[in-house]
Amino acid sequence: MRGGSKLDKSYSIMEMKTSFSIILILQLTLGAEGRNIEPPVQLEPYFPPATPSMENLNAICVHGNGRPRYPASCLPSSGFGYIRRAGTAVNRVEAWFSQCCQRGVAQGDQQILCCAKQAWETALSHFCIEEYATMTSVHECCEKKGEERWNCFEEQAPNPSYKPLSGYTAPIIPPDMIFTWDPNTC
Repeated sequence: MRGGSKLDKSYSIMEMKTSFSIILILQLTLGAEGRNIEPPVQLEPYFPPATPSMENLNAICVHGNGRPRYPASCLPSSGFGYIRRAGTAVNRVEAWFSQCCQRGVAQGDQQILCCAKQAWETALSHFCIEEYATMTSVHECCEKKGEERWNCFEEQAPNPSYKPLSGYTAPIIPPDMIFTWDPNTC
């Protein structure tokens, strides 16, 4: 598919996003352990996550456990690689946001914001690396460089204010990678 037109790539990404939405709806309806959540919840995918900002920093830190996580048990074991990569990116960024928001790691809103932005960029950079490691079309934002890449992800973020999902409590999913915040980049 690498040789396909932009229209083919857009359609393919749209198909993957639709599949991701369906899986999320099923997962949240059934719950992580097969429990029913009342009432059934429908949501847009939480990928890509929005850029951390002073406007959404409080929600990032306060409502982290109210935004969806994607345990391996809720994702297809084969095929749908894009969905697994996107879910993993969300899991990483949420775990790393939690690390940034804990008092003692970063002090004050400016440092917490710097840490969260670094976590966000690192998670999405790893997502793009993983996208390029496949034989399928890569996410369109990954094809961009520098600020254009970050702006692309920001424009596509379905939950820019980081609102929690009503009645949902996220399972604890430890990150599969270690994130170390570098305060010198602030």
